[in-house]
Amino acid sequence: MGFKGFMADLKGGMTRRELQKALGAVGIGMVTVPVVARAQDEAAAESYPQDDQLTVFEWAGYELPQFHKAYIDKHGKTPTFGFFGEEEEALQKMRAGYRPDVSHPCTYSTARWRDAGLLKPIDTSRIEHWGDLFPSLLDLKGSKDAEGRDYFVPWDWGNSSVIYRTDLVDPEYLQEESWKILFDERYTGRLATYDSVDGQLAVTGLVVGAKDIFNPDEAETQAMRDLMAKQRDLLRFYWTDQTLVEQGIASGELVASYAWNSAVVTLKKQGVPIAYMRPKEGILTWACGLVVIEGGSGNEAKIYDYLSALLAPETGSFLITEYGYGHANRKSFDLVPADRLADLGITDPDTHMAGGVFFEEIAPDVREKWINIFEEVKAGY
Repeated sequence: MGFKGFMADLKGGMTRRELQKALGAVGIGMVTVPVVARAQDEAAAESYPQDDQLTVFEWAGYELPQFHKAYIDKHGKTPTFGFFGEEEEALQKMRAGYRPDVSHPCTYSTARWRDAGLLKPIDTSRIEHWGDLFPSLLDLKGSKDAEGRDYFVPWDWGNSSVIYRTDLVDPEYLQEESWKILFDERYTGRLATYDSVDGQLAVTGLVVGAKDIFNPDEAETQAMRDLMAKQRDLLRFYWTDQTLVEQGIASGELVASYAWNSAVVTLKKQGVPIAYMRPKEGILTWACGLVVIEGGSGNEAKIYDYLSALLAPETGSFLITEYGYGHANRKSFDLVPADRLADLGITDPDTHMAGGVFFEEIAPDVREKWINIFEEVKAGY
């Protein structure tokens, strides 16, 4: 899932990943919306009458005007933005009565939002650029209902994988990249991983070869638990703040760590000799996008203008160049310099996504079970 997580600091705004890590996020988004975001939400609500102004419920960092320039050009002003720190918090706020027009979950949360009665079907014929989207993003699990109606507009996507120092790892990992590096005793005290149940479930599931990494059977569960316990004793730390990973990799304190794409952008700017793995077991991929909320203003013209603006190639170029994440519109990649795409490892997005293992929603009982397992492992039980 991604993580569904978590980008660069841009013009004074905090991105969603930075917001999460700065508040000590655990798992996939286990923080509450900060006071400053609530204040921005309230101030924005007072600035524009709700029956006239489109309201977007977002991760901090995606309110930048560069992401919806076509909407501003047409309507003369930016939408009202409210902010959330993680998707569960957003869900509960909307259940309690808050009704924006548009929001931005990831695919592993969309079905739950829909089942809560919060989402309206989307008429994709009214969205400009829909025909230019990557086909692989149009049928992701959770994006449609049983009747085939669309509830999700794919927008941003990225990865969770291993970032490592090319000058410090053994040659075998240069020849064949693998998640196993994060469990290699040769690097005791020089490894780190994300303090996330979802991440641990996915990685250990891939390493042990679980048939369904998000719902392993009992034998697979025991093997994955044993692997987590082994890793605990090898780690320098579990992280919730990716800047610690970037600092550790830059200094050589860390040889390798679980990380998001944005760490690659940061460390390559510093000239650190690093690479971002495409592990033989599979690279983890998350995809997030836009949904239309039931009970909002009902101004469909503005809603579809906004969705279209976010899918414009120029919007995607900005997302890729400045934040290091992929965009749903394939034409966006034509606007990004080839060397930038090479640095990010997405010169061939189709192949990149085809080889990815997408995060999926974890059943509540399975998640609760794994929360307990992970906490026991970290405590040394």
